[in-house]
Amino acid sequence: MAATAPATDPPNSSPAVTIDASPPPRPTPEELVARAVAPVKPAFLRPPPVREVPKEEGKAGGGGAVVTGEKKSKRQLKRERQQEKKSTSHLCIEVGKSGNVDSCKYGTSCRFSHDIDAYLAQKPADLEGTCPFTTLGQLCPYGLTCRFLGTHKDNLAPQNQSEGNHERNPLSKDIQKLLWKNKYKFPKASAQIKLLGLKDGNKNKAEATNDDNPDGICELNGDDKTESLSSIPVNVEPDPPCKEIDNSEGEPLVVNSVGVEPRPLKKSKVEVDETQNGTGVHDNEAEFEDLNLSNGLKVSSNNQSSCRVDLITTPHLREKKIIDFREKLYLAPLTTVGNLPFRRLCKTLGADITCGEMAMCTNLLQGQASEWALLRRHPSEDLFGVQICGPYPDTVARTVELVDNECSIDFIDINMGCPIDIVVNKGAGSSLLTKPMRIKSIVQAASTVTEKPLTVKVRTAFFEGRNRADSIVSDIYDWGSSAITIHGRSRQQRYSKLADWDYIYQCAQKAPDYLHVIGNGDVFSFTDWNKHVSDCSKISTCMIARGALIKPWLFTEIKEQRHWDITSGERLNILKDFVHFGLEHWGCDSKGVETTRHFLLEWLSYTCRYIPVGLLDVIPQRLNWRPPSYYGRDDLETLMASDSAADWIRISEMLLGKVPEGFTFAPKHKSNAYDRAENG
Repeated sequence: MAATAPATDPPNSSPAVTIDASPPPRPTPEELVARAVAPVKPAFLRPPPVREVPKEEGKAGGGGAVVTGEKKSKRQLKRERQQEKKSTSHLCIEVGKSGNVDSCKYGTSCRFSHDIDAYLAQKPADLEGTCPFTTLGQLCPYGLTCRFLGTHKDNLAPQNQSEGNHERNPLSKDIQKLLWKNKYKFPKASAQIKLLGLKDGNKNKAEATNDDNPDGICELNGDDKTESLSSIPVNVEPDPPCKEIDNSEGEPLVVNSVGVEPRPLKKSKVEVDETQNGTGVHDNEAEFEDLNLSNGLKVSSNNQSSCRVDLITTPHLREKKIIDFREKLYLAPLTTVGNLPFRRLCKTLGADITCGEMAMCTNLLQGQASEWALLRRHPSEDLFGVQICGPYPDTVARTVELVDNECSIDFIDINMGCPIDIVVNKGAGSSLLTKPMRIKSIVQAASTVTEKPLTVKVRTAFFEGRNRADSIVSDIYDWGSSAITIHGRSRQQRYSKLADWDYIYQCAQKAPDYLHVIGNGDVFSFTDWNKHVSDCSKISTCMIARGALIKPWLFTEIKEQRHWDITSGERLNILKDFVHFGLEHWGCDSKGVETTRHFLLEWLSYTCRYIPVGLLDVIPQRLNWRPPSYYGRDDLETLMASDSAADWIRISEMLLGKVPEGFTFAPKHKSNAYDRAENG
């Protein structure tokens, strides 16, 4: 057979265009790093998963979805809660603890169920594992409601609160009632506010009360209780001339003389009724009697032959208890995720200093139990502080005095860098960076009412490009602060860019020798920590925040000076430890289990951003790298790398059993450092 000749193009036709269908070359690791993309080895890369979101479901962070249910009124919700309490699913606490129906003092009038058999019939099956209290050799305080009921032992002794294993800083009912009724007294704070000539919300409220009661009768909290004020002098004659009096630091202090009116109280630029802050009803007798402090100097105004001296001698900053922050691993106060079980976990992994979640001063002064829970301390936290946030000197000073009196703490930190809108709009947090004189007043008032070290946390500025931290770092020690933590970002910037450590170094150089300067921002490996501490000798240490959320074993890496290529099994054991600590803290009944699950899921919304060391072309991982979709070295590692809330729930079910019917979850915080600035 003759061969067929190849086909030829027509004489006048143009040549065919060759299309190169080969994929574009993969960027080099250096190019990926420049674009803030994690350089994962090509062998582990995979296409991004496609997830379908039903139309009737709303968008939720982390790939999850939240069902948009029918909106119910408050009355309807209250009615449903009351009906649910009466159901067999809510067993009386006393009955559940003792297993005896007669143990409840309310008897048949109790709002909760006393039917033990009906409760056990509908109770979910026990979880795998052992009751955390049984593990400690203690009698479980949750009794029949414990989800590990089958592991209980009858010969265990009840939990002894005097032992060293219980949590500290609980809010007693007596103190809570005093705060509710605005009867808790703040003698040190009131005296210092008066000495500084600052606006006193309690005093203004008492004066308004006196105007309405010209006969000298003061109503307390709207009750029928009254108190006679006849013993309070109204018209006091001018004091006789006084000589110069030397204070504790040797500087002469000139007090009032004849014919010279005392300095009027300064008024705030923004006239705000401080009584709404829950700081209490002013006690007029205490105004005159509590100033006679044992550690101060105040001559009674009833003695007309003496001179009145408003001088409260406070210990100098060097006389206070000193905390050496140098080269200690400091876990930052972290909202929501920085709870007691997480801090306890970080202590086991090498953290030296821990600090409670930010608590609002107003809520603490009002005796809110949920806010006081943020001040809880575990015995393993050997160097522990609390962080408070407030907009005004009198509010912060009273909170510091309250916390100092009622809590076991080592230092108190004042937050002046929180970027959250609800905090900034109240004049607290980072909005204080626009009011340096307010910062001075707050630090001066707060530092004199406690002998504990006072620290301050700020950002570089409120607005991008208008740095302000360097203008206060040189004076804040003289105002009364022992340390200052500088987060290398502005409030406007949030987390959209890397922290400005060069500016932190600049601030540290301006700080006095006695002031501890702590840097904060983007510490994610032991090399980051080493660099920041060594680059500037004035930096005492680095505060670790989001780095600890993503990989809490960062403290171990810094102490052992290595990049830990942790396995998925080791990471699961860390999660198990957190769950164990959570059940011990929040409870091992159904409510405690679901609370532990909620905070575990919040934490997993951060841990999914960790990329194992063995999968990277360039180490260490940087905090601003966007992780691509990749396969892990085993199925569990792949599951832990997922950014889907459904996969986080699967991990929680491995540790806490099946979720309840209709369970949904949406993370409270955005975990993306590379998100848009307005999203934080």
